[in-house]
Amino acid sequence: MRRIIMLTSFKKRLIVGLTLLAVISAGLGASLVLPGYQASAETKTDQTVLPITQTEVPANLDDTASLTAFVDSIMEKDMNRLQIPGAVISIVKDDKIILAKGYGSSNLEKAAPVDPITSMFRIASTTKLFTWTAVMQLVEQGKIDLDTDINTYLKSVKIPATYPEPITMRHLMTHTAGFEEGGVGYQITTDPAKLPGSISETLNKHMLARVRPPGQISSYSNYGATLAGLIVEEVSGIPYNDYIKKYIFDPLDMKYSTVVEPLPESFMPNKVVGYNSENGSFIPGTPTFEGGFRPAGSGTVSAVDMAHFMIAHLQNGKYGDQQILRPETAELMHSTAFQFDKRLPGVDLGFAEKQINGLTLITHGGSDPMFNTGLYLVPAKHVGIFVSYNGGEGGDSAADLIQAFFNRYYPAPDASQAEFIASDESIQKFAGAYQFTRRNISDIDKFFNFFAQLNVSVEDNKLSLGSGSEQQLYSEVSPNMFQLEGGTEQIAFRTNESGKVTHMILGMAPDMPLERTPLLDQNKFWLIILGFSGLIFITSLLGLIFSRRKIKAMTPPEKWAIRLSAGTAGWALLSFVTIFMVVMSMDMMQKFSEISLSLSLSLVMPIILVGLTLALLISAILVWKNKYWTAFKRVHYTLVTLSAVAMTLFFYYWNLLGWQFG
Repeated sequence: MRRIIMLTSFKKRLIVGLTLLAVISAGLGASLVLPGYQASAETKTDQTVLPITQTEVPANLDDTASLTAFVDSIMEKDMNRLQIPGAVISIVKDDKIILAKGYGSSNLEKAAPVDPITSMFRIASTTKLFTWTAVMQLVEQGKIDLDTDINTYLKSVKIPATYPEPITMRHLMTHTAGFEEGGVGYQITTDPAKLPGSISETLNKHMLARVRPPGQISSYSNYGATLAGLIVEEVSGIPYNDYIKKYIFDPLDMKYSTVVEPLPESFMPNKVVGYNSENGSFIPGTPTFEGGFRPAGSGTVSAVDMAHFMIAHLQNGKYGDQQILRPETAELMHSTAFQFDKRLPGVDLGFAEKQINGLTLITHGGSDPMFNTGLYLVPAKHVGIFVSYNGGEGGDSAADLIQAFFNRYYPAPDASQAEFIASDESIQKFAGAYQFTRRNISDIDKFFNFFAQLNVSVEDNKLSLGSGSEQQLYSEVSPNMFQLEGGTEQIAFRTNESGKVTHMILGMAPDMPLERTPLLDQNKFWLIILGFSGLIFITSLLGLIFSRRKIKAMTPPEKWAIRLSAGTAGWALLSFVTIFMVVMSMDMMQKFSEISLSLSLSLVMPIILVGLTLALLISAILVWKNKYWTAFKRVHYTLVTLSAVAMTLFFYYWNLLGWQFG
């Protein structure tokens, strides 16, 4: 259910805590297409990346043979280059499907090809579009008001009044409710027997803190979407799974779609297997379940079914003779509802906006450990694209495909670079560390974001993001706005009343802004302290090793003090290294599905360190009071003590002191 953003290698690192994808190996197999569409044999190709160039004259999208050949060329190259086992795509225009095709394999063990009609892919966070559509159905029925306190509708869960302003459905749909991020150890499960019986059970057990007033900043939230799903359930009086089937899947003739977990037995022959790669071999991944978070990510669908869903949204709620939304409701849902900066794409009611070649797209993606999905609608052109992958770097392939598609069929009217303006004031104020607003504050999740920070520096009066071959330079094009040199991507900054920079947003991710990182949150600050402390600890250990003879001649209290110092130093180093290794060794599935025994046991170590540090503080007082050793050695002893205090404070600040699980 994690949100996926289709990014280049550097850009993916900017959202490192949000798009954790499995690396998967694969090959191409046979494909199936809808009746009336010509199927072509899939062949392996070289690993040359398909060039993405701009055409002067748009190609004709109604030429389906040319469209199919174009998509084939991209899929063949990317699936080989990016090691993707299988993929599926559907493209719609107006009220028709103009392309629906599968590539590669849906099940390598059975040599089963991908069928765009019946093969069911996990779509993770793209499921949210069903939830938001259901919400808007209830809005137009007068059962939900977008601007009423959601506690009015909730029966089994109550959101605390942390701030005077209540959270509304509009806040949930624009991800501006102000919840912190969470999920470590409970967001997914691999055991269907552990699935909770209700959405409310999960929300109550893992309630997230409100960390900012609603309506101020967008911060993508699975918790918020799940709350919306619960409201659908409690307002309609129909279980969430049943509601989605009755009021969305059935009227749209989505026969091979479900939000039920585990997958019903009747759909098992249609299940697409997700794959991981180990030592160059395909390994079927362990299926994951969203459980109580199902409104945020439990969907399993076919490409043709999603084509029906896209048609309904592009036709203002109408599919065939079915009307799942009134035209005015659909138009409201597709309109900008929140913008961090008026000059950049914003957030609609459930969709995120994206600009490509001068066109506004409304989109939603999704990823889990094996699957990557993207849905893109262009309301102005009545065109929609759905694409999904069952392994490998599907996100990169989707990025290639979408950009190439728009370059070919909707080239930018003016490809010239924006005219850069000279800055009247130093841009040095924008330099510094930034962290995503989508992060945790209250529990152990906080430490998982320790490295998820972005550093901005100034170089030749330009802003620099990244380094080396991945460095990107941005020049100022208007006050507080910068554009990528040689590209069209933009970033903007927000300042407070005194002119101090407080936030930054990447134009490609309007629902995930960043805020200026305070000193205590900066990983560089802590790494300097930890590095210095580590050196002091090492000198203490070396002193114990190389001064054994001198220590033997000391009085018992002096010996005890020396051994306590070295023991605390060794334990502090061991604690940090152990916890760091345990956390870094966790893959995406382990991180979100369980609290491992190794993690639980490793968290005992900081608690023991607290006791050792307190003893060391008392010992340091006695060392000075009784004037043990030389003044230099007493100073060193004090440095060891202060380093132990610093290490303890590190564990405390990053919620590693005790078992602070969400």
